Amino acid sequence: MQRVHPYKSRRRNRCWDSSLKPDTLTTMIDYRAHTVRPFCCGIDKMKIALGVEYDGSGFNGWQKQSHARSVQEDLEAALSRVADQPVRVHCAGRTDTGVHGTGQVVHFETTAERPPRAWVLGSNVNLPNDVSVSWARQVADDFHARFSATGRHYRYLILNRGTRSALWRNRATWHHHPLDEHRMHQAAQALVGTHDFSSYRALGCQAKHPVRTIHRLDVSRQGEMIAIEVHANAFLHHMVRNLAGVLMAIGQGKQEVSWAEEILQLRDRRKGGVTAPPHGLYLTKVDYPEEFQLPDRR
Repeated sequence: MQRVHPYKSRRRNRCWDSSLKPDTLTTMIDYRAHTVRPFCCGIDKMKIALGVEYDGSGFNGWQKQSHARSVQEDLEAALSRVADQPVRVHCAGRTDTGVHGTGQVVHFETTAERPPRAWVLGSNVNLPNDVSVSWARQVADDFHARFSATGRHYRYLILNRGTRSALWRNRATWHHHPLDEHRMHQAAQALVGTHDFSSYRALGCQAKHPVRTIHRLDVSRQGEMIAIEVHANAFLHHMVRNLAGVLMAIGQGKQEVSWAEEILQLRDRRKGGVTAPPHGLYLTKVDYPEEFQLPDRR
């Protein structure tokens, strides 16, 4: 079987040539055990992946809702105009109201043939200013934005100064009491690894089990801005915001450094700290196996 790059332009099957046999028109092209089926006569669909960024301030979360604005609804409307047919997208992670995305990944299926640049430029022309498509790739049939992901990265920003900011009001959480980022970082290291994070998930979290693996959890400061960077295989509902709430209490000196681990061991959300506000949270990157060859952007 012919080996080709999974998202480079495919040769259009010449369906008008009656001399071609039906099996020739539907030849499967194999690439590293992933399949890309050529579009022919409007029958087969191709799968497209997109990189999406958005300012979550004006949205009631990612997921489409009947009476509120969502990122999904705006993106699907723009893509449907480019494809000239209805498009439904699937995302790597559904962010809550007010949460931002700089590295969200989605996929959709379509019979509309467009070069990657057309998906990017066409979508952005039809999107509002607070949503943007950064890249597009044709991907293999077995790619799924959510289920193919092997890890996710989040960043939580805290503006730590005595006065509130007009410019950062929807982009970072303002905390006017001085925070010790070194204490916060020290406390965070007890949460790295595979644990039951029941104490750090929302009471209404619908995940089947609370065990997650945190690969990295760092706290650093640049001037007045403190950043909490967390990389895990997956996250529970409100997990990062609950982590941030606990670490801020430790950084302020209201709790001991050991408190983060003590809460973890209790496995009871009611014994945990305050959930930090949503507007400081960013989905910055989603990890995938190398064979899908998606852009590696932070």
